Amino acid sequence: MADAQYDLVVVGAGIGGYVGAIRAAQLGFKVAIVEKDKSLGGTCLNVGCIPSKAMLESSHRYAEAVHGLGIHGIKVGGVELDLPTMLSRKDQVVTGLTKNIPMLLQKNKIDVIKGTGTIPAVGRVEVTLSEGGTRTLETKRIMVATGSVPATLKGVTMDEDRIVSSTGALAFTSVPKHLVIIGAGVIGLELGSVWSRLGAKVTVLEYLDRILAGTDREIAASALRIFQGQGMTFRLSRRVLSAKVNGATVVVEHADAAGAVELLECDRVLVATGRRPFTDGLGLEALGVKLDKRGCIEIDQHWQTSVPGIFAVGDCVPGAMLAHKAEDEGVAAAEFMATGVGHVKYEAIPNVVYTNPEVASVGRTEEELKDAGIPYKKGSFPFKGNGRARALASTDGVVKILAHAQTDRILGAHILGPSAGDLIAELAVAMELESSAEDIARSSHAHPTLSEVIKEAALAVAGRAIHI
Repeated sequence: MADAQYDLVVVGAGIGGYVGAIRAAQLGFKVAIVEKDKSLGGTCLNVGCIPSKAMLESSHRYAEAVHGLGIHGIKVGGVELDLPTMLSRKDQVVTGLTKNIPMLLQKNKIDVIKGTGTIPAVGRVEVTLSEGGTRTLETKRIMVATGSVPATLKGVTMDEDRIVSSTGALAFTSVPKHLVIIGAGVIGLELGSVWSRLGAKVTVLEYLDRILAGTDREIAASALRIFQGQGMTFRLSRRVLSAKVNGATVVVEHADAAGAVELLECDRVLVATGRRPFTDGLGLEALGVKLDKRGCIEIDQHWQTSVPGIFAVGDCVPGAMLAHKAEDEGVAAAEFMATGVGHVKYEAIPNVVYTNPEVASVGRTEEELKDAGIPYKKGSFPFKGNGRARALASTDGVVKILAHAQTDRILGAHILGPSAGDLIAELAVAMELESSAEDIARSSHAHPTLSEVIKEAALAVAGRAIHI
């Protein structure tokens, strides 16, 4: 017998799960959310997006104090790194936000059940409670929002001490002398930036012949040159064969494109080869829920799985593993359940890499347009032509806008530069509204602001940029 009945039970209290639960409650559902971890908020809040951004900000301020203030006429001496305080601040940022989530759920009358959930049958969730015992929840609908975990690499065993995932790399108690990063994606570059700024020698090994796979190639190539200029070393087209702890060092065995094997010694290794969906132990396959070859839960256009009544959102379904994508899917899935209508415009979801300068994008890359045979126009404008960027002494980078050659509709936008993660929002809204480059070009942008670079890039689509 069930001890509780709900309109919706959400399994997983990451951003996709708790936001979806709140939206469902707003729409009149009786909702419960099940979470196995001690804190709510999932990977993003506890060991991902938020703590990494706290460390990125702190490390940026340290590097600026050491290297970047002289140009402003500010002389600083005796700057010291207090890593314990920096790590403590990071933890305080996370704690402050995690404490807010239970209050939000309580406000919306959502039952929070701590424990590990399984789905033995449609309409039922069994919970092995963290405090001991079990509960059975009867529900009309189930939303799986169990997120993702770091991907593993053959020949490399993570101990979260010498060889770490992103979680361990956010908790080093001392600055590594030499940090080797396996993977030149978002996680590797962001955390590599943190420890490089704090004084570590950083070497990045990447399997592909480029960094930031999936990013516009022209933008990625420019970013590579900037990061190299900041002191990070990149060894591309490298296949990592193994990483083994040898006393106080780690020996990384890797091969180049020709197969020649090299050994690289360091004191810490970060495995940043991506993440995989986490669906272990839910019992989905026994129910007939289909998974793709990557282990993602297959869903239809309404976020419903192959089994009616079971929905899934976030990192455990196909698509980019982004917190804001998960959030949008949680809201849209809840709205579909309640009203029959829910929508996410996936091509208008932005992606951001929080390096310095930042890298942000939305929509298609130039390579994707070429491969699809879509006629396009391109407009670019550099930050060095912008007054505010010069005042900030942050002139590295460019804005690039891709528009349809016939209709002028914006198909993609890419930014490498200061505050790119904030600036991309204007272009994401433009794509959501199916705006043209001319719409951006005709819109007034305050002067002097970094956003003027976007306007100039939109003008450049038509070959009429002003300040270049």
